[in-house]
Amino acid sequence: MKFSILASGSKGNCSIVESNGVKIMIDCGTTKKYLTHSFDSIDIDVDTVNAVLITHDHSDHTSQLKLFHHLEVYSPTPLPYEHQLVEAYVPFTIEHITITPIQTSHDAGDSVGYIIEDGTSKLVYITDTGYIRDRDLKYLASADFYIMESNHDPELLMETSRPYFIKRRILSDAGHLSNHDAGTILGKVVSDQTKEIVLAHMSEQANNEQVALNTVRSFVKDTRIKLSVAKQYEIIMGGNQK
Repeated sequence: MKFSILASGSKGNCSIVESNGVKIMIDCGTTKKYLTHSFDSIDIDVDTVNAVLITHDHSDHTSQLKLFHHLEVYSPTPLPYEHQLVEAYVPFTIEHITITPIQTSHDAGDSVGYIIEDGTSKLVYITDTGYIRDRDLKYLASADFYIMESNHDPELLMETSRPYFIKRRILSDAGHLSNHDAGTILGKVVSDQTKEIVLAHMSEQANNEQVALNTVRSFVKDTRIKLSVAKQYEIIMGGNQK
């Protein structure tokens, strides 16, 4: 299994997971121009994508759905295009891949993260959630790869010029995971099986790369686990790229 994070942040989100010829897109935000260029850069024809997984209906995750609605679309919430509704904790399959939606806590309709397993590798994709329930840690445990929200540093957030109600929203249980939150969760679920963690949906104003990496590394002490940061407008590739 390998993955390409094409965009990650408040201006748009899109990732591709590939396994034995099957290609799954997670979210399709950002701009048409950027996504088109990104697909060309990783040499993927959009029409060869097997399915699109939507995490929730905010525009930074769905704004370019019109480009992909002819594909099989899966979503936890109703969309203006034909799609299949998914239910948290009810697995479904796409070819040889099993996908388990996990309930997240965000100020959207219904929102989920996804656990993707191909019989050899396991990838956890969780962004846009104010917290993760303790009972869900068993689903996240011992993945090979994690794409995990590490949105903000609370002190840096409070220093921004954002209105107070926005700061409260971000810090709330229906907001976004902080670096400390991400580190706490990852410290509980990683194992000897884990190879790589990518910190995602990072705020450009209320966070910085080194703070996030240092915070999470203080919880994930096994330095054999690769730790990196997804970018808003830069392709990050990971997993088994061979």
